[in-house]
Order: sequence, then structure tokens, then C-alpha cells
Amino acid sequence: MAKKVETKIKKTAAKKVMFSLKVSNANSVSIAGDFNGWDANSVALKKVRGDMWKKDLQLESGTYQYKFVVDGQWILDPDNNQIIANAFGSENSVFKV
Repeated sequence: MAKKVETKIKKTAAKKVMFSLKVSNANSVSIAGDFNGWDANSVALKKVRGDMWKKDLQLESGTYQYKFVVDGQWILDPDNNQIIANAFGSENSVFKV
């Protein structure tokens, strides 16, 4: 008689998170954070209208730190007053999913 094997698959609870930034005269906008290894080139925002840039990401529940990168310049999220000090003597924006 064959032995019954059960497999349990853990489903992730990823949630859609929209990042947006209004910035004039920018050629490129991206986002870097602990969710992408602080890679300033891996997540580019798309210019959607006027000066507004947006990007949707699927993120697991948790607390994340991030910064926008505008034409190579790292900046805090001006629409998020939640910040935390980082190891480099500056600050990161922070949010919870």
C-alpha cells in the first residue's frame, strides 16, 4: 500500500504598495530600500503625468526603510514624515506593510 504524503505550501501575504513622488525636471526616479538590497537601479518609477512618478511593488508584511533616487541624488520621501537614522549619519524614510 502506498504511503500518503502531504505537502504544505505556505502562501505569502504580499501586498501591493504604491510609491509616488512629485518632482519637477527629473530625468529618472527610482527607489532603493532594504526590500531590494538598496539597489538604486533595480526599481525605476514611471512618469505618469506632469511631474508625478509612480511604481507599484508587491511586498511582504513588515517594516521597510527606503529612499528615492532622483537623477542620482538620494532623497527622503517628502510625503512621509516617518524617518529613522541610518548607519551613514543621515536618515531613511520608513513604512510598515
